[in-house]
Amino acid sequence: MERENQRANAARLRAHITPYPRLHLTRLPTPLEPLDRLGAHLGGPRLWVKREDLTGDGLGGNKLRKLDYVLHHAVAAGADALVSGGVVQSNSQRQVAASAAKLGLACHLAVYHGRLAPPGPEYELSGNVLLNVLFGAALHPVAWTGDRNRAIRELGEELTRAGHRPFIVPYGVSSPLGALAYASAAAEIAEQSAEWGFTPAAIVHCSGSGATQAGLTLGAALALPTTRVIGIDIDAEPERVRADVVALMNGAAAMLEVAVPEERVEVAAGHAGPGYGVVDPATLAAIKLAGRLEALLLDPVYSGKGLAGLLALIEERRFAPTDDVVFIHTGGAPALFAYRESLGL
Repeated sequence: MERENQRANAARLRAHITPYPRLHLTRLPTPLEPLDRLGAHLGGPRLWVKREDLTGDGLGGNKLRKLDYVLHHAVAAGADALVSGGVVQSNSQRQVAASAAKLGLACHLAVYHGRLAPPGPEYELSGNVLLNVLFGAALHPVAWTGDRNRAIRELGEELTRAGHRPFIVPYGVSSPLGALAYASAAAEIAEQSAEWGFTPAAIVHCSGSGATQAGLTLGAALALPTTRVIGIDIDAEPERVRADVVALMNGAAAMLEVAVPEERVEVAAGHAGPGYGVVDPATLAAIKLAGRLEALLLDPVYSGKGLAGLLALIEERRFAPTDDVVFIHTGGAPALFAYRESLGL
């Protein structure tokens, strides 16, 4: 009966989301796979991975699920360019650039310098930067001020004055529509876990700009009401992260005409290391463990810190050995090459 309820809840969630059109840029559903070797190594709980690194073109990632819906507006508006931004090795920028190439649009990226010190000589040239250039994106270096979207807006205004029709993609594709789009991942987890014969005790993932966690929390409230969604703060800004998640979740919930208690938003602090984008020993250990035991490639900025946080929660006995816990692999493998020196490889 519980499994049938999961399927029915997932169907209702999909019915809420379906009126919002998408471009089908993503290959969905992404797989839900057991992490048997990692789970056995840890002695429980039972671990699973939702492979959001396999969403589609440009080496995939969680942002493509959001862009699938958000960029429908760009096409409908007749935009001729996408404008977004992020740090030098931003996974979000790569996915925006790949989507622009797929849609035949120009791409302009505000590349923030100064948020973190380059960890090695490869940082400015390889990984996501290399792919952005291959996808045809124009890179516009700007100084990091702490305002995530100002330089993106200013770049869009500059392009408008030059006669272009730009479409602004916010930092991290984090908007209420981006969060609504990501609720679809919770529907998939509900359906797939029912097929595997379990209900997740928790869904754990890295959380930064907020829309991924907002969508998962909204979706789980509707399709997996007994499942906790735990965001691992990777920015060393847990209060800001939680506030952004709550705002984005409420915005997405309003679009679906539902309400979700803010108490469902859980952000786990203390796992970001010295700061955003800085590799710490726990993250390095998690990356190496995932590679050695499961052939999973995690990045040092997002998914690696997310798994490090999950491992810490397991060590703190936050889950029972018989619990089923789903880890969201948000992608980001290209950044490994840019962090080679920091990883000691």
